[in-house]
Amino acid sequence: MPPTARVREWPVRTPRALVVLLHGGREHSHGRPHRGRLTYLRMLPFAKELHRAGERHGLLVWLLRYRFRGWNAPELDAVADARWALAQARQRHPGVPVVLVGHSMGGRAALRVADDPAVRGVAALAPWLPAGEPVADLASTSVLIAHGDRERWTDPRLSFEYAVRARDRAERVCRFDVHGDNHAMLRRAAEWTALVRRFVFGVLRIGPWDSELARAFALPAPDGLRVPLAGVRA
Repeated sequence: MPPTARVREWPVRTPRALVVLLHGGREHSHGRPHRGRLTYLRMLPFAKELHRAGERHGLLVWLLRYRFRGWNAPELDAVADARWALAQARQRHPGVPVVLVGHSMGGRAALRVADDPAVRGVAALAPWLPAGEPVADLASTSVLIAHGDRERWTDPRLSFEYAVRARDRAERVCRFDVHGDNHAMLRRAAEWTALVRRFVFGVLRIGPWDSELARAFALPAPDGLRVPLAGVRA
């Protein structure tokens, strides 16, 4: 049988919104992802925190597992799987707004499918965004990009360049520099997790926008695209 994408679900009684988490991968690989790989495991703390904080608000959480580990141009397998997940969301929960949270290759895939009408926001964490990466139609989408300054796998300069271009296309864009952290997002894990939670809640209007995010969105470029991430926040 051909491989299929899958979602792991953290269910709620009555879904009112959906977060889809997209893990990282490799540029070229037709190997199968599995739950023991670090790229998949790294998304679990985000899923658990979003479920913990969002369950009472009807926030359904999915973690997508791709068919293949690779981006695999020109097939763009990760993009195809992300669109499959959005199609599943429409079928199972029609009309429910979606926020995408992607790490590395998953951030790139999330931004590629942000033109889906259900998508309200994208959080791209340490995203892999090569030079000239196309900017999707983001007219009704809020975009958060965050990148560690000790990054060795993906280029923070390119995520900044993407953010500059995205500001002409998206409803709102901000970008944070996470000082002292690298691609694994482990040294300041609590701050990464809190930032994603605050962004998701703001996009879905589960309370007002967090003040740090509101300020970052309001700042003009380049200041609003190089905001130092603050310490742990509730």
